[in-house]
Amino acid sequence: MKSIKILVSTALVLSAVGCTKLDETLQGDLSGTQVGTSGGGNNAALLRGIYNSMRVSYQGQERVFALGELPSDAAIVPTRGGDWDDNGAWRVLHSHAWDAENQYIRNAYNDLSGTLFASTDFLQYNPTPQQAAEARFLRAFTMFDILDGWDQVAYREPGENTLLPSKVRKGTEALDYIIAELTAILPQLKVSGPIGANQDGAKVLLMKCYLNKGAIANRAAPTFAPADMAQVITLADQVINSNRYTLANNYFDNFAPTNGTIGTENIFTAENVGGVESGGLNSRWHMTMHYNQNPGGWNGFTTLSDFYQKFTPTDQRRGVAYPTPGAPNPGNRINVGFMIGQQYNWTTDAELLDRSGGKLAFTPEVNSVETDVSAIERSGIRVNKYPIDYPNDGSGRVDNDYVYYRISDVMLMKAEALLRTSAAGTALPIVNTIRVKRGVAPFATLTLDNLLDERGRELYWENYRRQDLIRFGKFLQPYQEKPTDDPKYFLFTIPNEQLAVNPNLTQNPGY
Repeated sequence: MKSIKILVSTALVLSAVGCTKLDETLQGDLSGTQVGTSGGGNNAALLRGIYNSMRVSYQGQERVFALGELPSDAAIVPTRGGDWDDNGAWRVLHSHAWDAENQYIRNAYNDLSGTLFASTDFLQYNPTPQQAAEARFLRAFTMFDILDGWDQVAYREPGENTLLPSKVRKGTEALDYIIAELTAILPQLKVSGPIGANQDGAKVLLMKCYLNKGAIANRAAPTFAPADMAQVITLADQVINSNRYTLANNYFDNFAPTNGTIGTENIFTAENVGGVESGGLNSRWHMTMHYNQNPGGWNGFTTLSDFYQKFTPTDQRRGVAYPTPGAPNPGNRINVGFMIGQQYNWTTDAELLDRSGGKLAFTPEVNSVETDVSAIERSGIRVNKYPIDYPNDGSGRVDNDYVYYRISDVMLMKAEALLRTSAAGTALPIVNTIRVKRGVAPFATLTLDNLLDERGRELYWENYRRQDLIRFGKFLQPYQEKPTDDPKYFLFTIPNEQLAVNPNLTQNPGY
């Protein structure tokens, strides 16, 4: 049953904090005494549990990342012999051929819904105004991603009878609710982060709501109302002019194990504490690395050659030799960004071999199903955005804070809003500021096409590419290993198990 599934997610949140023994009752009903009241330590722990529940959805490779990047032109998980087959569940995400039984779509929907329910349920236990604002922000944050992917958001009121089916908001009604919530809670949030909900993060989410409003109303033919674009520009100016964020001299500082200190672009992050508490972020390098790299990987996710060709050789974002404790990298080999060609051990600089004894040289060519035995382990350019936290990799409790929002995204969203309101001349210097900082020549002119490409270069593998392709009208066009496809794939499928228990949900059109 749906209610049980969502409550199980909440129970996991509660048990994760480990601060209080809770006597379980039917349907997970908890008293205020059991959970805590305003000002008590239990509420603080429960709120932290909600934050921690988001790690499952956002930090691993199987939930929001898979749905945000694999259906796009930026990522693919090829089947390599018996590896990464999973009955085709990965392949269909890139080729746009999923159905309502896809396990990764189902799990992402369920886990996001679990966080949404937990953040709502928290509100019935008399939190402080700031605690309530944080929970409402996390609820709005999660609602936005559910709306973006499924166009339907099941919700409850705090304390509502869980035996009743959740109510559902759809489309622009749901988006208007998110906008109203964020506007209402802004004054109660702390001013800035980056760790935890804050006013600047809420403003970035509001920007995304206004920028994508026309796409959510009609994904096949998005429109961009001047009033919505004006909101994007105003909110961007508030964040930019705060002078709290600057473009980093080294792009990858934003994702490093010490990014909580040196990540000057980061607006909203999830805290991970090396060796103590984390949430699977080490999957970001294991999912793409070969088995014989150090640390060893799972030989899975790659980018596509057409996407790689969008970068010029001088672009810092394409990859650098990043100084990383635990791997001295004597050969000064690229160890973050895009890895192509012969690979080396980053401790000894020895040439690496694949498991058959051939040289491990990653090729630009990659197929959805690899049938060439010689290519199975070498095909595809590997991508790693988070410099490896070697001291903590073994435990999985790595120190890199997970990045939700960065200032460069704010700048590019402002530029897009200006461009969509015929202010290309004003937008161009914003984009060129980023380009020059990343080591590439400025644009002479700004168009929607080269702005989309620039968003790809700046924000690759940060879960935005599918959303961007839809907003720019490119999502249904053919790209590598994906044909022209059906408009039904603008949306993911509502899991069948959810439809079976909630009559307020309806399957998305075409499925």
